Amino acid sequence: MTTIVLVQGDITRQSADAIVNAANSSLLGGGGVDGAIHRHGGPAILDECRRLRASHYGKGLPTGRAVATTAGELDARWVIHTVGPVHRASGGDPSLLTSCYREALRVADELGARTVAFPAISTGAYGWPLEDAARIAVEAVRAMDTAVEEVRFVLFDDRAYEAFAAQLG
Repeated sequence: MTTIVLVQGDITRQSADAIVNAANSSLLGGGGVDGAIHRHGGPAILDECRRLRASHYGKGLPTGRAVATTAGELDARWVIHTVGPVHRASGGDPSLLTSCYREALRVADELGARTVAFPAISTGAYGWPLEDAARIAVEAVRAMDTAVEEVRFVLFDDRAYEAFAAQLG
């Protein structure tokens, strides 16, 4: 049984087996959570992302998919990069956002990760409405058959924390 924990704070300060990055499809860093993970994790993450782009993901990582790299200087073994959907561009298709959580947990299982820290995927610049994103995230994790023992949602502010707390009841 997976335990779901909520934490308000900075995902780059978490200690976990795997930290999930709300990446862009280029895998080469960006703003928000993606930029923070690359900055705090150091150049080793970008180096592995460049190798992934040169081999398996020449056109970038597709929306809803996930792939792992080293965590560099973060207090984790791995970073699991997943590309969330842009709300307006996807038409608000919940299956794409659900896929981010399922795929990240699938990769975590392949790695043997037991603790995984997630941000609120797609709720920043990608514009997914927070309450809907929280519902999708919690439902996706609860429905997933995974060996991950703890899923930690690391939420940046009060509003996000409260949206996720409301979903956990």
